[in-house]
Amino acid sequence: MVRVRAVNLDMKNSSDAGTGILTPAVLPSDAIRVEDKVIPEVDISYFFTKNIAAELILTYPQKHNVNISAGPLAQGIGSFKHLPPTLTLQYHFMPDSNFRPYVGAGINYTDISDVNLRSTIAGVNLELDQDSVGGALQAGFDYKIANNVFLNFDVKKIYIDSDVKINGTKVSRVKLDPLAIGIGIGYRF
Repeated sequence: MVRVRAVNLDMKNSSDAGTGILTPAVLPSDAIRVEDKVIPEVDISYFFTKNIAAELILTYPQKHNVNISAGPLAQGIGSFKHLPPTLTLQYHFMPDSNFRPYVGAGINYTDISDVNLRSTIAGVNLELDQDSVGGALQAGFDYKIANNVFLNFDVKKIYIDSDVKINGTKVSRVKLDPLAIGIGIGYRF
């Protein structure tokens, strides 16, 4: 089965308070904010049995703007791109009905690239870790609208985090952990 979805990424936006040269007064908890975004998604599901499938969830690198929302550093600080392929193992409850709910769990690998973060403090270079590995949970349903064609609704929680570094030294950790809510069309071969 192949599906195409429009997915809203609702970012968790949780971050640790600053450490080292960035004290909590300068960078309080949850001050680092990554914008929510609607993205395109393609997924390919392979059914091992009527009930058990593996789904590979794909998109292209997505650009996100980043800002600091509190403290004396409050400002837009730049952007980064992330590519989050995710593989889940799914259980489909009613594989022969028109309404076909499923749940899934799996793993996510996120490649973080094109990090372009800036600071107003001279000599301070902001960086993010280049990758993240985390879990993924999923629930959704397919609804048959024509022969082999399905309307799809899907909700995923994807665990993505990265260390925030200044000149190579960790000063915070940001948890993106998006809630991904998608709607789309699928075709079953």
